[in-house]
Amino acid sequence: MSNSYLTIEQVNKRFNTGKTSNDVLRDINLKIERGEYISIIGHSGCGKSTVLNIVAGLLDASDGVVILDGKEVKGPGPERSMVFQNHSLLPWLTVYENVAIAVNKVFGSSMGKAERDEWVRYNLNLVNMTHALHQRPDEISGGMKQRVGIARALSMQPKVLLLDEPFGALDALTRAHLQDEVMRIQNELKNTVMMITHDVDEAVLLSDRIVMMTNGPAATIGEVLDIDLPRPRDRIALADDPTYNRYRQAVLRFLYEKQRKVEKSAA
Repeated sequence: MSNSYLTIEQVNKRFNTGKTSNDVLRDINLKIERGEYISIIGHSGCGKSTVLNIVAGLLDASDGVVILDGKEVKGPGPERSMVFQNHSLLPWLTVYENVAIAVNKVFGSSMGKAERDEWVRYNLNLVNMTHALHQRPDEISGGMKQRVGIARALSMQPKVLLLDEPFGALDALTRAHLQDEVMRIQNELKNTVMMITHDVDEAVLLSDRIVMMTNGPAATIGEVLDIDLPRPRDRIALADDPTYNRYRQAVLRFLYEKQRKVEKSAA
């Protein structure tokens, strides 16, 4: 058994539809160390979200196993918290209450009321949202909603933070600000992070490694690219960095070649 913090081992996923069986993932093997930031990238339909949902415990693998910190993943749990592309906030609760509901659920029996209050405020402060404690989701911007979603996920003190295209629905400027916030928080808390993205620049900027998926059906891991760029990272400085651009080109080349194979097979 691997000693890595998070291990995805020989994972396959099939969806049975009537008399037919559809292979979505085949032979997914990945080892992630504590504190690593991993991005999963690939064309639409390559099973990125399926991998993340299996790690989250929202889907069962057809074969194989996911091991987190020495224990097999079976079903969802607070040690794996997820941030979706849609913020998923409860519209009738305030910003404070949306985080507090998670804190109360996870720590209600182990923290006193004052301590829980302090912890909610601490996590909202991490994402610079203490100014909006008593506002409801429809009273704040899309970027602010995502900040609250991240604060809620962090408030559960997860062993792994799972991000499912968390910036995909945001405008470019808001996305850049939130990426910088996530880098700052990850540098401060040393979270282990798995993120799905379609954005090559985002993957290179944020990640320690980029996992590149082949196209489905029966998608698997095609390549894993180590991103050896010093932290903290400055997006402006990196724009002209030859190493950054070499990594970017490597990911684009992989995605382009996979797409060409699909187009040739369809011709």
